[in-house]
Amino acid sequence: MQPACADGVQVASPKTVYRFSLDRFTSLFAAVSFLVIFASAHAGAASVTVTAKKIETFRKDSEETRFGALAYVGGFSFSAFGSGVAGLSGLVLDTDGVGFTAISDIGTWVTGRISRDAAGGPTGLEDVAVEPLTGTDGAPLDGKLESDAEGLARRSSDLLVSFERRPRILSYPITDSGFGEPEEVPQPIPLAELRANEGLEALAVAPEGSSLAGALITIAEGSIDTDGNLFAAIVAGADRGIFKIRKDERWDVTDADFLPGGDLVVLERRYDGFTGGLGARLRLMDGGDVAPGALVDGEVIFEADLSEEIDNMEGLAIWRDEVGQTRLTLISDDNNSFLQRNLLLEFRLID
Repeated sequence: MQPACADGVQVASPKTVYRFSLDRFTSLFAAVSFLVIFASAHAGAASVTVTAKKIETFRKDSEETRFGALAYVGGFSFSAFGSGVAGLSGLVLDTDGVGFTAISDIGTWVTGRISRDAAGGPTGLEDVAVEPLTGTDGAPLDGKLESDAEGLARRSSDLLVSFERRPRILSYPITDSGFGEPEEVPQPIPLAELRANEGLEALAVAPEGSSLAGALITIAEGSIDTDGNLFAAIVAGADRGIFKIRKDERWDVTDADFLPGGDLVVLERRYDGFTGGLGARLRLMDGGDVAPGALVDGEVIFEADLSEEIDNMEGLAIWRDEVGQTRLTLISDDNNSFLQRNLLLEFRLID
């Protein structure tokens, strides 16, 4: 899901995109990107060159490194104009924090490697390739209704993807040649409860040794019950069923992941219109509270606004580095717009 942004002329709602004179130009390049990607669907992924610009400090004009419960490790903005590397909404990392797989809400897989400096900070993207997401019929997903991929999680040898506009979860086997033909995974939230463009947003798989024992969960972006709480569900696991997450009226869920110990971290976005600005925050929730019928809440451990180097932060991946420190890697969705940025930001959890 994308928040609204504008050029100072018109803002309709957080569901709108930029209205400016280059709209048609952007659309043309997006269309060309799809043609290139789809043409390569049967020949393998298309290689892409990505340029990156390092973000030295997270808070603008400040050397501060601690933000809430997190310490800034490093980050960069990146671009690959007209390539399909845009609208990134979900992220998983290999155990070494180098190999990555991302999805976009224009219906693509983006894979590659994160380059790192001597201190382990992220500096750019290498060996990047793009290919279309496919449906259960093996054909590339066609149109925004079908291709609006939002959440991504790894479970064993499968990658699971949630879709927002036509709510569903697909499980893609990881094969030697890439991504196999997916199967749909049943989820317990009634489709009637999933609002248009506010459906299944986040996916996360709990650690095997946690109280949820490898369960797959999903969280809706903005679909709420009569009490104003977000719909969420344990999709697969011993305790399959619906639970709720307490919603702050100003914030929408964009992703989630589990800490190694089993607690749940939820990434949220705030958009208050053109004059109100943009925000990102993380809430920490006790994994032991997640159960069918439960209402789960948690403390805010990190919050940022446009005084920091953020954009529309949509993807979260949690991993442990070589010295055992927990890192949180975030990516942004640039809405395929000239006025926004693709960002990769990384933080260390302070014990």
